[in-house]
Amino acid sequence: MSSQDRHFILGYGSLINGESRAKTGETGDVWPVKLHGFERHWSVMSADFGMSSVAVIEAAERACNGVLVEVPHDQLSLFDEREQGYQRSKIEPTKLTTYLDHELPAGTYWVYHTHTVIEPDHSCPIALSYVDVILSGCLEHGDAFAQDFLALTKGWQAPLLNDRQQPRYPRVQPDLPTERLNTLLAPVSTLSIKELSITYES
Repeated sequence: MSSQDRHFILGYGSLINGESRAKTGETGDVWPVKLHGFERHWSVMSADFGMSSVAVIEAAERACNGVLVEVPHDQLSLFDEREQGYQRSKIEPTKLTTYLDHELPAGTYWVYHTHTVIEPDHSCPIALSYVDVILSGCLEHGDAFAQDFLALTKGWQAPLLNDRQQPRYPRVQPDLPTERLNTLLAPVSTLSIKELSITYES
């Protein structure tokens, strides 16, 4: 296969998580990277799920972290369907720097982005079931990568809902160990550790 036939998606939210990617389609190798010229925000991308998502918007002098994921060309439409409401655009390899000293592969790079940010509100809050999936994916690439996700995401002051017992996120991973995630979230969250850890009587 020539380099022109290879396609890569920059995942900066739930696509960081390997299990979450597998729920949509086949993917190949993964490279942890920083994407320059874009800023990640919490935004209402679809009110259907009653929750907000992360989205990136073009912003000079800004960056966010994510993973470059190889996706077979015939699988791209599956990811387009998953990312409805976003626009898929090509990005230049010069926009990416790597966390590791690995050379990035040649091919066509894509990112799903938006042109406007709609701040989360109480009807579409940040849902903990979704944050858990993202952060556990970040931890696949180490603590520093997870800390960068938190620091390089705008909008943590928005309403946050602990929906772990009644998840709003459709690709929830209910068996994730949450103690580490709670500790990571505590400095940026609008919830206390107690509220992050709360369980409900059945």
